Amino acid sequence: MSGILYLVGTPIGNLEDITFRAVRMLKEADIILCEDTRVTKKLVMHYEIDTPLKSYHEHNKDQVTDYIIDLLLEGNHIALVSDAGLPLISDPGYELVVVAREKGIKVETVPGANAALTALMTSGISSYSFLFDGFLPRKDSEKKERLVSLMALPHTVIIYESPFRVKHTLEVIAKIDSTRKISIARELTKKFEQVETDFVMHLLERLDKGINLKGEFVIVIEGSTGENNVNWWSEMTVEDHVNHYVKEGLRNKEAIKQVALDRDMKKNEVYQMYHVDTK
Repeated sequence: MSGILYLVGTPIGNLEDITFRAVRMLKEADIILCEDTRVTKKLVMHYEIDTPLKSYHEHNKDQVTDYIIDLLLEGNHIALVSDAGLPLISDPGYELVVVAREKGIKVETVPGANAALTALMTSGISSYSFLFDGFLPRKDSEKKERLVSLMALPHTVIIYESPFRVKHTLEVIAKIDSTRKISIARELTKKFEQVETDFVMHLLERLDKGINLKGEFVIVIEGSTGENNVNWWSEMTVEDHVNHYVKEGLRNKEAIKQVALDRDMKKNEVYQMYHVDTK
């Protein structure tokens, strides 16, 4: 009789955020598959779990899948975890589950914490209908194309982003629709948890003032309402466009920067046009 493949949710930051069942399954499993053994080792040591750890990640999954399936077919129970949160959610595991099911191996889920849903819950942005899209493409043109498509939807959109790219992603969002409300969350459930919800242009200003960029970010984007659209400013003069942002609370310098993003212009061009118009 074959073993069972358990998909086990683990904490996203605070080690106390794990279920009794998850701890039990990790103890009872014959092997724990994990992305980074160094990360999972901290968890198993905390809960005095002595089950052997084996690496299973994006770069070796194709090489080890057959071996794992053979172990399951021999009757071994195997637990799959990610570094944080739920396995398969923007993490490896999907292909393993597909093959396991094709082989008639039982797959069970042991639910747990999830960064995307945690960020949505605390964001203050509608949670009635939402779409999770994981990580965006890295290439600028592909990222913009994807965001334009996502931001046209009436649903709240949740994405993950690296601390090294979060500012650029917010700039792309602002260029598509600077009036859109978004939330950025980092270090969720940890001591220095930070969740900021505001119009994207205001968050960009705050980033310039020093929002900590440590840790992976969750970005929650308000769905399209019909009022927020890409070219809402198209009938405005540059002067009116800048003044609109000033009334929203931005300083002149930041308002000019935002208009330049909206119109795909250089900041000095907007500056010159604005100051000529206001003379």
